[in-house]
Amino acid sequence: MKETHFTSRCKVQDKIVLKELPTEVDLGMTDEKAIKQLAKLRDKLSKFQDKMYAHNRYSVLICIQGMDTSGKDSLIREVFKEFNPRGVVVQSFKTPNSAELEHDYLWRHYIALPERGKFTVFNRTHYENVLVTRVHPEYLLNENLPGIEKVEDVPADFWDKRMQQINNFEGHISENGMIVFKFFLHLSKAEQKKRLFRRLNKDEHNWKFSAADLKERELWDQYEEYYEEAINKTSTEKNPWYVIPADNKALSRLMLAGILWEELQKYTDIKQGELEAGMEENIELYKEQLRND
Repeated sequence: MKETHFTSRCKVQDKIVLKELPTEVDLGMTDEKAIKQLAKLRDKLSKFQDKMYAHNRYSVLICIQGMDTSGKDSLIREVFKEFNPRGVVVQSFKTPNSAELEHDYLWRHYIALPERGKFTVFNRTHYENVLVTRVHPEYLLNENLPGIEKVEDVPADFWDKRMQQINNFEGHISENGMIVFKFFLHLSKAEQKKRLFRRLNKDEHNWKFSAADLKERELWDQYEEYYEEAINKTSTEKNPWYVIPADNKALSRLMLAGILWEELQKYTDIKQGELEAGMEENIELYKEQLRND
């Protein structure tokens, strides 16, 4: 696996047009080989987390966005299942509850950030506040924002300001030891249709289907437009976006894990934990004490 191979394929460095980016990719391998490669990366990432925990200077935030059925849940399960359960937390953000609505829109995300030494995965993220809320601006009224009594009161520059606030938020946390990854799982509309049919046709997947999925699918073009704008306006040098082709689940999981591994290797100051001063010369003594216990 070449160094930065996946990063160079997926990293957003210039303005993008989502319709021009692939939702499928040929990595020259079968799904079976991709699954084996993922298992190796999973093990490496798990060991890195152990080392990062001992180092106690950094944490990792992984933000995953994508259209419905893009494979977020299964990707998280497959990429992180070898981690120490205490080393990774998954946060899934649904419709804000009444307590969360008593704070600004970033509050519930801020309090869910990872502790030093740990990974946190945001399954849907703070970007919902410039995506779902933008497609359905009536949701803004629940936030009780000053000067906004109805949708028509939303200023023309509201969304640009909100995206700049998100940039500031991410800049702040990254400057204080948090490594931020932002992934968009880029699914085709045709593949989403197949996956929705699969949910309806398989008894074990019926529970995942909601009539609301079809209503949101009708708004595909709006979502794509707002995703594209959000990615272009919030992909920064420090905290870039990665657009992952998502029509093939095995390959999308491998690519995301590969990017994590490639980028985390750049943090060469993260070292394995060391014994406290004076411990090394006494190891044999401690062993002897245990033998005689």
